[in-house]
Amino acid sequence: MAGRIEDYALIGDMQTAALVCRDGTVDWLCLPRFDSHAIFAGLLGTEEHGFWRLGPAHAADAEPPTAARRTYRGDSLILESEWDTSRGTVRVTDFMPPRDGAPQLIRIVEGVSGRVPMRSALRMRFSYGRVVPWVHKHEGRTVAVAGPDSVWFDTDCETYGKSLTTYSDFTVAPGDRIAFTISWEPSHKQPPPLPEPEQSLEATEDFWREWVEHCTYHGPYREAVIRSLITLKALTYAPTGGIVAAPTTSLPEDIGGVRNWDYRYTWLRDAAITLSSLLRTGYREEARAWREWLLRAVAGDPENLQIMYGIAGERELGEAELDWLPGYENSGPVRVGNGAAHQLQLDVYGEVTEALHLAHMTGLSRNDYASLLQLKLIRYLEQHWDEPDEGIWEVRGPRRHFVHSKVMAWVAVDRTIKLIESGDADGPLEKWRELRDDIHRDVCEKGYDKERNTFTQSYGSKELDASLLLIPQMGFLPPDDKRVIGTIEAIQRELSTSDGFILRYPTTSGDENVDGLPGDEGAFLACSFWMADDLAMIGRVDEARKLFEKLLSLRNDLGLLAEEWDPRLQRQVGNFPQAFSHVPLIDTALRLTASGAYGG
Repeated sequence: MAGRIEDYALIGDMQTAALVCRDGTVDWLCLPRFDSHAIFAGLLGTEEHGFWRLGPAHAADAEPPTAARRTYRGDSLILESEWDTSRGTVRVTDFMPPRDGAPQLIRIVEGVSGRVPMRSALRMRFSYGRVVPWVHKHEGRTVAVAGPDSVWFDTDCETYGKSLTTYSDFTVAPGDRIAFTISWEPSHKQPPPLPEPEQSLEATEDFWREWVEHCTYHGPYREAVIRSLITLKALTYAPTGGIVAAPTTSLPEDIGGVRNWDYRYTWLRDAAITLSSLLRTGYREEARAWREWLLRAVAGDPENLQIMYGIAGERELGEAELDWLPGYENSGPVRVGNGAAHQLQLDVYGEVTEALHLAHMTGLSRNDYASLLQLKLIRYLEQHWDEPDEGIWEVRGPRRHFVHSKVMAWVAVDRTIKLIESGDADGPLEKWRELRDDIHRDVCEKGYDKERNTFTQSYGSKELDASLLLIPQMGFLPPDDKRVIGTIEAIQRELSTSDGFILRYPTTSGDENVDGLPGDEGAFLACSFWMADDLAMIGRVDEARKLFEKLLSLRNDLGLLAEEWDPRLQRQVGNFPQAFSHVPLIDTALRLTASGAYGG
C-alpha cells in the first residue's frame, strides 16, 4: 500500500517529477513529461503497477523500514534520506538533474557507518501499470521496452531478475558510494549516454543554488517561502514555461470518494497566481516564459479562452478512467485528462489580466501582443460577463451567477483601464469605465445578503464561498468596508473547521449536492491562507499570524503541502504537492512580513 500523502518527497527536473516515500520507494513517475504515462503507478494501485524501492534489506514478510531522517540538501530539490539499522547507518541521495538530453532519475547509496545490507527492487510497468515491458540486456545495460518507450537502468552492482522485477543486493561500508540511474529514451532511438551520477549531482546542486540566489525575500518566513518557490519552479515545464497545478492525478480530496482529478495541466488561474508570487520574489525570467506560453496557448482564439491547457498549450485534454487501477487507498476512479477544460469560468479572464498587469507594473519588457490579448479579453467580457458559469471551483452542477466570477470580471476591466490610462494601450476608456461600474453595482445589489451582512456564493443563494475572501485583495472593496468585514466573519462562522481552517463552500445544502458530486472534502489550504491575508488586512494581525503559522505546521517534514487538509483524519489530501497551496503561502508570508506581524 502507498504511504500517506505527506510521507512523500518531490524530486524533479522541470519537465517531470517523481514522488519518493519515506521507505525509499518511488511510487510515481511519468516519463518523459508531467502528463506522460506513468512507469511507476504504485501510488494509485499496488506494487504490481510499478515501483522502485531502494533501502536497507528486510525480510520478505516485513514492512520496508522507513528512513529515520530525511531532508533536502540545502535550498535544492536533492533529497537525502538516512536509515539507522542494527548494522549501521546508510544514506540515499535522490535527484533528477535539470535536463539536457535524456530524463534521468539518479539514486546514490552512501555508507555512513557499519556495514549495511541493501536492496534495490525495480519493477517498471508502462502505461500506468498496465503494460509489462520487455526487459533485457543490451551491451551490458538493462533496458525495458514497450511500444514507443524505453527505460535504461544503469548501475555497477550486479542485477538479477525475479518475479518480473530487477533486483540488486549489495552491502555498503563507510565511504562506499554506489549509484543507480534510470533514463528514458524513445524506443526507436539509440541508447541514451551512460550516466555520470557524481557530475550530475554537482551540476544539480549548482543549478538550485544559483536559482535560489535570485530570491528577493529575506523575511522571517524565508525557509517556508524558499521551499515553496523551489516547489513552484519544479512544477514549471521548462521547454515552454507552462506550470502544472500538481505533478499527480487522482489523489483524492475525500479518501475513499470520487473527487479525484488529473492536475498535470496548466490552469490559467493557478499559473497566473504562481506568476504573481514569482514576480514578487524576484523571478522575472519565469514570468516572461509564462507570458510567452500564454500568448502561444491562446493564439488565434482568445475569445474562447480555456480554463486549462496542456503544458505545451494543447487544447484537447479528454477525460478517461483507468479501470485497472484501484486508486489511492481505493479512492476510485483514477482519471487522466480533465473534462473541465472546456467549462466556462469567467474568473479566469480576471486572473490572466491581473497577471499581465502585474508583469507590466514590475517592469517586464513590453509585449504588444500581450496588450492586444488583454483588450480582446475585455471585448469578450463586454458581451458575456453577465452570464452564469461554472465558477472557480469547477462545479459539475448547473451554471450559476457566481459572485467571485463577477468580481474577477470587474478586475479584468479595471486592470485594462489602468493599462490604457498608462498610455501603453488604446481602448474606449469611458465605455469601459461604465462597464466597470455596471459590474460593481450588479455584484453589490445581487450578490450581497443585507440581512446577514455578507456576500454570497452566487446571486440569490444563501450559501457562502471562501473565494469571497478575495474581494478586498483584488481591490473590489476596501478592507474596512462593513460588507467585507461581515463576509470575513460569516466565512469564519460557517466555513471554518474545528481546527480553524477554511472549507471552499458547503458541499451539501439540505439534500442537494451543491457541486454535483457525492461526498465531502477537506479544508482547502489556499482558502485558509486567504483568510489569514484578510485578517491582516482588517487589522487582526495577531490572529492572522497565528492562523498562518498553524497552516505552516501542516506541511510535511520537507515543507510540502497537498491541496487540502482532512480535519477528521488529520492528514493531507488531494493532489500533491499543490501549486495552489504554495502560492498563497508565499503571498501571506510577504503580507505578514510587510505588516511586521510575526513572532520573534
